[in-house]
Amino acid sequence: MLSLAEILANNYKTFPHKIILRLQFALQEDVEISYTRLFAGAAGYARTLADQGIQPGEVVVLVLQHSEALVYSFWGAILHGAIPTIMPFLTEKLSPERYVQDMSALLKVTRPAAIITYPEFVSTVTNTLHSGDSVRAVISSDTVSPGSGISPNKLQGLQKQAEDIVLLQHSSGTTGLQKGVALSNQAVMNQLDSYRQAIQINDKDVVVSWLPLYHDMGLIAGFVMPVLTRIPLVLLSPFDWVRAPHRLFQAISKYRGTLCWLPNFAYQFCAGKIRERDLEGVDLSCMRAVINCSEPMQWEGHARFLERFGLFGLQSGALATCYAMAENVFAVTQGGIDSPVQVDTIDALAFTTRRLAVPTSSSAGALKMLSAGKPISNTQVRILNDQKIELPDRQIGEIAIFSSSMLTGYYQRPDLTAKAFYKGWYLTGDLGYTVEGEVFVVGRKKDLIIVGGKNIYPQDLEMLANQVPGVHPGRVVAFGVFNPESGTEDVVMVAEVEPDDGGEQQKIAIAIRQAVMAGSTVALKQVKLAPPKWIIKTSSGKVSRSANRDKYLQELQLSVPK
Repeated sequence: MLSLAEILANNYKTFPHKIILRLQFALQEDVEISYTRLFAGAAGYARTLADQGIQPGEVVVLVLQHSEALVYSFWGAILHGAIPTIMPFLTEKLSPERYVQDMSALLKVTRPAAIITYPEFVSTVTNTLHSGDSVRAVISSDTVSPGSGISPNKLQGLQKQAEDIVLLQHSSGTTGLQKGVALSNQAVMNQLDSYRQAIQINDKDVVVSWLPLYHDMGLIAGFVMPVLTRIPLVLLSPFDWVRAPHRLFQAISKYRGTLCWLPNFAYQFCAGKIRERDLEGVDLSCMRAVINCSEPMQWEGHARFLERFGLFGLQSGALATCYAMAENVFAVTQGGIDSPVQVDTIDALAFTTRRLAVPTSSSAGALKMLSAGKPISNTQVRILNDQKIELPDRQIGEIAIFSSSMLTGYYQRPDLTAKAFYKGWYLTGDLGYTVEGEVFVVGRKKDLIIVGGKNIYPQDLEMLANQVPGVHPGRVVAFGVFNPESGTEDVVMVAEVEPDDGGEQQKIAIAIRQAVMAGSTVALKQVKLAPPKWIIKTSSGKVSRSANRDKYLQELQLSVPK
């Protein structure tokens, strides 16, 4: 099996003038990148790494904004045989102190040999380093020139073996940067081969993406896969997309995009934020799959998205789903390609109290669950109980996977690697159930709340609250707060709503309490109605329950009279 570097070199030799990537920037012309331009840019970084004494097999951290430099430095590290890993760059939304802490944690565990960053950030990176750190070179992107004329045969990355680690992915979250997911050439290629089959890649496809490359969905589905499989890619900046989400649909229409991946929150966000005038002339009939991935999926988001963008040619059959994780390179399952995504209507009370997905035809007290599809061809899925015994259909337990795309391990963390596996199966920490091969993902095991010895899963309560009129869809978080008087946890719910008079907000709070009690028998100790943007999410768009709990407690403490 060819390595990533060999495939890129072959594409350059065979299709030198093919435009494989178009980078979009706000208020600028699109930058067209052919394989020749891509290879020359990447070879320049490979040469710079060699000049700095960076050896094949050493880790190179990339801290770069949406740019040609990010594209070239990633593939340059691959061509040199180094191991690239992309880290989010500092923005106005991130705490500089917390960012430096995260970077320090990454450096201690990953021990990279070099950091490539943009000129304005070189001093920040340098000041983060301490004596004894492994970093031997901090490379500013403006000092690297194209490597035109460099022969592929002289690049050490082409000598890498199938089992060699080719890249690291870092999961998002409070301690995610300390868990680098090490992936081999073999694992990545096995994933691409299986996933290409699952989504039926063809030579008419065009991928359009705004997803950040420090997350597995953006890196693999929205970058590595199209570049290696010669599928044209249109890449937008994540920050341009947040400011102007209509740009995604304009790019799809302009370049006749066929494939796009979105986290669940983006369905509601796009449907609610994009104005009619920004969609003038947009035609989405070319899309064959808009794939919901990265966080628990909501039926309501799909329905609203289709209602909004069906007016512009989006077909209902284009709505698709996927369950993915960095530890499997990317996809575990895929749904909605051969047939519509399955919707499982289940009894809410049985779901929350008995951990069973009991089908119901009643609309009262029901939850609509979106299937994540069936496992892709090289991956198997099991649902396990706490004793690691496999559960039958419709019983909720931990999702375990086995595949040929599995991580080599958590980089330089054998302790975490050992804990993550059980008899060769990777324990995902996600909760879900199966129905005739279809996989339904319902939340995270680690977010468990324990009240009086009873296990409560916050995502169950959040589903119920999300159905209350007036609550911003997907902007709800539940968590436990220990009560020393009762000796157990109280359940707190925070929901974002529009600022309004107290009377209307009180009605929403009461409706949330009633919906949760009716669907789960859980009595909420506190319902906090918050303004838009109160809830904290991770860099990949997932609700961070621990961070929101800390924020809630901090505000509570500040509100207590001194």
